[in-house]
Amino acid sequence: MSRKRPTGDGDELLARLGSLTAQARERAEFQRTQVELAIALQRGMLPGDMPTAPGFRVAVQYAPACHGLNVGGDWYDAFKMPDDRIGLSIGDVQGHNIEAAAFMGQVRVGLRALASVTSEPGELLARTNDLLLSLGTDLFATCTFMRLDPSTGVLESARAGHIPFVWATADGKSGITEDEGGPPLGVQVGMDYPVTRHLLTTGGMFVLLTDGVVEGPSMRVDEGLDQVVRLAGIAAVAGMSASSLAAAVIKGAELVGHEDDAAVLVVGHDAPTVQL
Repeated sequence: MSRKRPTGDGDELLARLGSLTAQARERAEFQRTQVELAIALQRGMLPGDMPTAPGFRVAVQYAPACHGLNVGGDWYDAFKMPDDRIGLSIGDVQGHNIEAAAFMGQVRVGLRALASVTSEPGELLARTNDLLLSLGTDLFATCTFMRLDPSTGVLESARAGHIPFVWATADGKSGITEDEGGPPLGVQVGMDYPVTRHLLTTGGMFVLLTDGVVEGPSMRVDEGLDQVVRLAGIAAVAGMSASSLAAAVIKGAELVGHEDDAAVLVVGHDAPTVQL
């Protein structure tokens, strides 16, 4: 005698599975949309053409993180200031989501706007820090800001919790800057940011970067910085362009196994052309 299998439980199970599948698809589509929106925000807020001055070149490279919702808020910027000097900034917003990408835009625009009031790097970071705190957000950002005087080659820099930058000269010397720095932006009111002066000599280069370039599961930050020091030293001695060095540094970032944004900004002083 045959026994019929009850269908009620099976139908209910299939219905539940179908509902869960539909929900999973909706969540995946929502996450994909969030990532695409965050990347669009990043690209829309980053500058296009870089400023130039006789004998000086600025080059950038940027690789956004796209692992799940792991979209960060790294940025770079370079612009002419009212006193004809060039402002250079690079930074990283805490967090990896669409809020971080939006906050990145606020920091970058804030730096540009306040640079019309003061171009002194330490005061500029202090004012930006107080501005961000007035917004009432829980996010914070690390940043390096430089002021380049093309008439003298003098670079003045201030750091807000950001990793140090790399320098190299045409005579084969290279290293990591050892300036004092201050705390990240948006953490505590009334902070000071010491200013360090540097000289960008003929054929020399300075490399600003975010930690996604030099730190990850496969490499410690000190190892990553040493790698950039070697690349910059070779580039300066060989007379490579700022754009070629920026491309080499971002390519080397693949070795760190990072899941973070990676941004590189190189400023170089052209070597004189030899007339034959």
